[in-house]
Amino acid sequence: MRGKDVRLDKVMIRFGDATAVQPLDLTIEAGEFFSILGPSGCGKTTILRAISGFIEPTEGRVLIGGEDMVGKGPNQRPTALIFQNLALFPLMSVAENVAFGLEARGVSRADRLKRAQELLDLVALGGYGDKKPSDLSGGQRQRVAIARALAVEPSVLLLDEPLSALDLKLRQHMRTELRAIQRRVGITFIYITHDQGEALAMSDRVAVMSRGRLEQVATADQLYAEPATPFVATFVGEQNVLRGKLMRTIDGIATVETAVGRVEGRLRAEIGAGAEALVMVRPERIALGGNAGNSVPAKLVARHLEGPSINLDCEAAGQHFMVTMPNGPAVRDLPEDLVLSFGRDDALVFAEGALANG
Repeated sequence: MRGKDVRLDKVMIRFGDATAVQPLDLTIEAGEFFSILGPSGCGKTTILRAISGFIEPTEGRVLIGGEDMVGKGPNQRPTALIFQNLALFPLMSVAENVAFGLEARGVSRADRLKRAQELLDLVALGGYGDKKPSDLSGGQRQRVAIARALAVEPSVLLLDEPLSALDLKLRQHMRTELRAIQRRVGITFIYITHDQGEALAMSDRVAVMSRGRLEQVATADQLYAEPATPFVATFVGEQNVLRGKLMRTIDGIATVETAVGRVEGRLRAEIGAGAEALVMVRPERIALGGNAGNSVPAKLVARHLEGPSINLDCEAAGQHFMVTMPNGPAVRDLPEDLVLSFGRDDALVFAEGALANG
């Protein structure tokens, strides 16, 4: 099996008067583990269905391996799709489930069962071929669905929120499993999810979507450290958000007048003096005491233990701050009055815009 690149060329998708996907250009490299991340209704599954051939774009083209897919249905494309509910056949054995697509292609019984066994070995389910899907755990059924999809030797595997029905520990385990399988087979994976943890943990790159628009395409590290928009900044990880007016900008450092006083941060968009601005700082980038450049007197409201870390709920001038620190003696007997500090390089300044939490 060998992966192919996928290119969306000015693709726009409309259902009646409603536009599900705004015009976008996107290239997914051959052999890449690529995730499309966003809240429900943002258009990510619609894009997946357009790539798989279940719907045709209203405008634009889908190209796989450089070939235009216009007019080609799902069974004519070098893709395989794993649905959220897996859709395994309960009365068939595991091996028969894996071999089903090969039977439809006229492969002999002996050859398709041999191929099924090879794929079950690939997904660490050797010896499970005679069992029924009901005999397997949720994670094992997930791997059967992957093996069945790989049986038809796709160049692109499409996964539509396949882990959403699993419990937290199993989801975390399956992230590692999926990434390992993708590396072994070397084909292109396009993964749809609303779970940022899944996308950040597995992907070579991630596209973040909101309301049918592509907000940013980047690596996980880039999305977290250098978000391009307020939506991305607040959808990927936690943020403390301050609203204010931009006072001035010098060498890329903006000064913003906020409810807690003047705050400095790195400017992420062109904003004129006097314009509405958003200042964002991650909870783990805030320190207690010290003089990191921005200092905010605050009151400790509550503490929330998260095992190795602890979240501090603080309030300053009616503004809520969350501070995340390593759990330990230093944060167990804190006074009510605190000083929160963070460097100007740790704060990002955006033009006023839509946030992920409303």
